[in-house]
Amino acid sequence: MTSTSNSTNVETPHEPVLWDPLAELRGDGSPPVDIFMSGTVFLDIVFTGLPTAPAAGTEVWASGMASCPGGIANLAIAASRLGLNTSLAAGFGDDVYADFCWQTLADQERVDLSRSRRFAQWHSPVTVSMAVQRDRSMVTHGHDLPIGGDELVGVPPRSRAVITSIGEGAADPVLPAWVARSRREGALVFADAGWDPTGAWDPQLLRTLAGCDAFMPNAVEAMRYTRTDSPHTALKALAEHVPLAVVTLGGDGAIAIDAVTGETATVPALPVDALDPTGAGDVFGAGLVLGTIAGWPLEHRLLFAGVSAALAVHEFGGSLAAPGWGDIGDWWRRTRARADAGHAVAVDLSRRYGFIEDLVPRTHVCGVRRAAATIARHSDVARPTNTTP
Repeated sequence: MTSTSNSTNVETPHEPVLWDPLAELRGDGSPPVDIFMSGTVFLDIVFTGLPTAPAAGTEVWASGMASCPGGIANLAIAASRLGLNTSLAAGFGDDVYADFCWQTLADQERVDLSRSRRFAQWHSPVTVSMAVQRDRSMVTHGHDLPIGGDELVGVPPRSRAVITSIGEGAADPVLPAWVARSRREGALVFADAGWDPTGAWDPQLLRTLAGCDAFMPNAVEAMRYTRTDSPHTALKALAEHVPLAVVTLGGDGAIAIDAVTGETATVPALPVDALDPTGAGDVFGAGLVLGTIAGWPLEHRLLFAGVSAALAVHEFGGSLAAPGWGDIGDWWRRTRARADAGHAVAVDLSRRYGFIEDLVPRTHVCGVRRAAATIARHSDVARPTNTTP
């Protein structure tokens, strides 16, 4: 686990410059982990630029391809790239897919895997994601982990926040024991909703929110679980169950109610040409967790999470499309420069996102390596790059 401080962000030829947005909160007795999570890591193979989805008996060529860790790795990488000390408990097989995913997470992305385990003769889960016209379809193959999630995690590390997924068609949705333990020890619990393949969308899931501090479903999930017919009505219903309720609206932005601070917020999405939506929700979640830990106003949390997700969908590659602080800083400086030149849209954006001026690094920080089309190539993230579109 690497903890960085803004006061010691010094670049050397062998070490990338890291940025710590929580440096002012760190001190003796601080939790060693900012965000802890557990889940399934998939090898994601992402195809983009498809003219149409493949039909039976046909072959469609894609103009873009990437391979990267997926599943819970989307969130872990997004959080780590935003400067959060990130720890992940996951199961890995003993195949080359697992080797690639483990190395990418631990060595390239600096995610702590001390509570992860490798299992002999267990096939790594694989997902093929096909992005077509701002949407995606997926094909997945995998097997259940040989042990349960609570056994895998054991005693969770002391952390500022944990994130868990609820739903996914569970007959009796109950938070994992490790999540409840983390909350008793002071961690904020952020939950998102999994897609319910049964179509039941059991509203009993909402009772699970009593053990959570924040819930972040998308509009479809929110409306189906609350049996409402609009995202705003669903948000109000969710706010009766959890202190921080957030509903993401895709291209229309996000809405939220924070009962702790008494704030409500509605923010539009950042206009962007979306190339690949894979992992965008996880990037949004990582930004929201960071802003909540840091104590930002609710509107700023949603805007920051939104711009992070927008920068991610502008690149292809799932988890490895997540932006770092160098990417966010580059976007902000370009936006401000266009505003100074009188571009109307940029003027509006610079006014709305002006708070980012006080967040981005004043010095150069290392860029992040985007996804590559083969698992045979190694990353060169230690070399400063400028990869933001």
